[in-house]
Amino acid sequence: MKTSKAWIEHFKSNAKINRIDWLQKPKLTAEERENILSAMRAWQLGETSDGAHLLKAANRYAKAIGDSYYVEAVELFIKEEQKHGNNLGRYLDEIGEQRLKKNWADTMFRKVRYYNSSMELWTLAVMTVESAAQVFYQALKDATECNLLKQICRDILIDEAFHIDFQCERFQIIYESKGRLSKHVGFYFYRYFYFAVITLVWFAYGKTFIAGKNDFRNYQRKMNFKFNKTIGRLKENIQGEVKPASIVINNQK
Repeated sequence: MKTSKAWIEHFKSNAKINRIDWLQKPKLTAEERENILSAMRAWQLGETSDGAHLLKAANRYAKAIGDSYYVEAVELFIKEEQKHGNNLGRYLDEIGEQRLKKNWADTMFRKVRYYNSSMELWTLAVMTVESAAQVFYQALKDATECNLLKQICRDILIDEAFHIDFQCERFQIIYESKGRLSKHVGFYFYRYFYFAVITLVWFAYGKTFIAGKNDFRNYQRKMNFKFNKTIGRLKENIQGEVKPASIVINNQK
């Protein structure tokens, strides 16, 4: 498990790496544009949050636990997310499409974030969305033959793998500070929250998932796997807990 200071070094080092060749010209077919444009514009908007409410919660949490480096780590995490939004926005500019200024899903999540001051809930929400993002950006990458867009997606996917680790480590720290009963109650809340959110993501952007060779069942299988690799593993800290079972599809590996 990395310290907050180690995560700061990771984010700073990663910020120096350029994985995208912007000298390439974007090449989208009419069919690809139809399949991915709406979802890509929505995710581009979502990646541009200033993270003000997250930073407020992080500051409060960092003071409570005495981790002076945690806030800077979160700041750098937010900057990396904004980089994704900037790259997607630049791509939209290149193909002559306007960026969204408002989207119902983004508006809903922003309202939830506005009223959330708990680091536990923040970490849960971010970890859930990041898990869905991994499947989404892989689908977006697979839904096009445009090399520039593929590079953008690949860069995001590399970053997101570390983002998941960053959030999982923090979530485990928060979870382990709870009492046994709170762990039981919390785990079931986490599970229902996760599957509610990822179901909403499918209904919002299913067209792009399908274009990236993911039907609903395949999407569920991938999200079940990610659940068991992130939130699901927390149950190991509860004595006598039953075996993990997916709400959507049982006994999937």
